[in-house]
Amino acid sequence: MSVARVGRRFWFTRLSWGHQSRAAAVGSLQWSAVKVTVLVGGVGGARFLQGVRELFGPTPFPAPAEDSAGDQSATPPGPHEITAIVNVGDDAWMHGVRICPDLDTCMYTLGGGIDTERGWGRRGETWHAKEELAAYGADPDWFGLGDRDLATHLIRTQMLDAGYRLSDVTAALCKRWQPGVRLLPATDDRHETHVVVSAPGGEDGAQVAIHFQEWWVRHRAKIPTFGFAQVGSDDTHAAAGVIEAIADADVVLLAPSNPVVSIGAVISVPGVRSALRTTGARVVGVSPVIDNRPLRGMADECLSVIGVETTAEAIAAHYGARSGNGLLDGWLIADGDEAAVEGISIGAAPLLMTDPIATAHMVRAACALVGVDTPEIAGPDSTGADR
Repeated sequence: MSVARVGRRFWFTRLSWGHQSRAAAVGSLQWSAVKVTVLVGGVGGARFLQGVRELFGPTPFPAPAEDSAGDQSATPPGPHEITAIVNVGDDAWMHGVRICPDLDTCMYTLGGGIDTERGWGRRGETWHAKEELAAYGADPDWFGLGDRDLATHLIRTQMLDAGYRLSDVTAALCKRWQPGVRLLPATDDRHETHVVVSAPGGEDGAQVAIHFQEWWVRHRAKIPTFGFAQVGSDDTHAAAGVIEAIADADVVLLAPSNPVVSIGAVISVPGVRSALRTTGARVVGVSPVIDNRPLRGMADECLSVIGVETTAEAIAAHYGARSGNGLLDGWLIADGDEAAVEGISIGAAPLLMTDPIATAHMVRAACALVGVDTPEIAGPDSTGADR
């Protein structure tokens, strides 16, 4: 099994190919190249990447080989470069295969294969394997693997068993999906999020750590919870290209993903926080809450566990200002919300990611907040307002 070569290669081509967006078609010849790095996790992070790609145009991933310039199936490049550093804290072994939920959600969403109603898994999914496993009494019975999705996990597991790094496997899988964004796992090493909960049936006060998937999928985060911890190899380090993507960026975006178990898990990888602190890029985050509520997911439950209120202001303070000991130069909040954190520039915009164009508008507002010029967006947004 071969692994596609990963590297950087740039050239200009016609504007009508593949994932070429309306925003890029208008702006790609008007702006100098921008390197954008995005920290992401979950469904919201994947949808945010659609807006980043819509605004800046596609980045070929995996990078085309030297002899594939005439390959019509490859994503054509634009002048800008988008790299996503994706959470792997949700990753787990299930039924003998390695599951990487956030990497797969990004890959399927950007590649057009996602189930848009659920926001995760494959469109047109069937569940025969899940039914057969249940008939055998196989555990865990609370986590379902779709038949189409299972093929991805089988290929990944075979390649990992053969000695390939997770980043290499991700590039190989993306050759089929052509996401138009360079997808990097935060680390190639095991770095799972575990949750400290009350021990079932144990003595009063007894605690145990369970995998995040069990906490969220099986228990729906409805059991007494005391904290989160990253569990993995003793020598975990950032995957190849991750630190460089932060250091070399013109702007780093923190997607409106869960601040604790998505963005927080990425930042906890050794070297990532210090790279964010020292990069010459501007670092701007997008609030994951509107009117003090997450639109989906369990950000409120996670924030409550670590003692942070579910407000745009409290989450910004949790990340902190780079002028102090934190991470942010800018923080984009929803229209109608309020935030004031010393050292952080605050801006407001509509944050509903109703479609890639609306999300591109949000990304553009985030970049403008920290003085990063971006392409213009053609046509009206989903509210009818000109951009």
